[in-house]
Amino acid sequence: MKFRIFLFLLLTIALALPAGAQKKKSQAVPPRITGLSLTVDAGLLIPNSKQANFYNGKDGHSNTINRVLKSELYGTQIWSNLVNQQLISPSAIPDHRAFTIAEDANMYYRLTYQLGVGVRYDYNSGWGWFLRFDYSQVTAAGQFLLSSNNGTGILGSKQYVPCDIYGREKRIFIDLAIAKKVPLTRILDLEFDLGFDLNNTKVTANGIRVGGQTYSILDVWGGMSPVPGSGTYEYFNEGGMGIGGFGAVVLCYRMNGYSIDFGYGCSYVPTIYKGYNDGDAYALQHNIFFRFNINNFNFLSK
Repeated sequence: MKFRIFLFLLLTIALALPAGAQKKKSQAVPPRITGLSLTVDAGLLIPNSKQANFYNGKDGHSNTINRVLKSELYGTQIWSNLVNQQLISPSAIPDHRAFTIAEDANMYYRLTYQLGVGVRYDYNSGWGWFLRFDYSQVTAAGQFLLSSNNGTGILGSKQYVPCDIYGREKRIFIDLAIAKKVPLTRILDLEFDLGFDLNNTKVTANGIRVGGQTYSILDVWGGMSPVPGSGTYEYFNEGGMGIGGFGAVVLCYRMNGYSIDFGYGCSYVPTIYKGYNDGDAYALQHNIFFRFNINNFNFLSK
């Protein structure tokens, strides 16, 4: 008898648990975010290296290696440093004017970060729009080969002195887009973004590393060769503004008044440098990001 009562109670509890759990779960389902939200995003920018050769220092560019390498002000320092390190032979390269670039650098952009903030507005239908501001610092890198006019002068079996060259720039992105959310589960949405991207590039550095020493090749001499006592001119930004389009796919995890999103974006925008256009400046840029949406502003009233 006791066993039957125990079995009945056990069966009753077992049947009641799923219903109770389902009721509790449905009550805990966060509603879809609507209205005004503030956003914060952070991720990785994968720059397209199509325009990176702006920083390779070739003659004819704004910033050239030879302007510094063959100048009296810096060239003599570079020559003395390489001789002291026994990287070149004075008999083959008698002074800095005998230097030549045997192979130009093939530049590329390194993977970098992207940070941003924005505002968005979502409707009950799943449609919305947003305005976002992002910032990145991008580094270009490469290597050129230094030799003499006759291709000799390097001690040992090596004929060239490998030298690093780099460039740095700041990029600001302004995105204006529409968004559409499609529900996947009780707490997950899939979002599709499509819009316009305005980007501004500011060149902040362009330099070479020769024999362990770093020299800036940014043109602050008005296109002239730097000489002792010549002074410098005001540096003007060598970047520019470009406009293009972008799209993104985002997985959104909903909470009460908040959401955490993980997304992939792809933009087709130009990277603009003044006085330089290596063919069509438009290229695909990619980014992977996390985004935090704040829709509950109760903390402001406390």
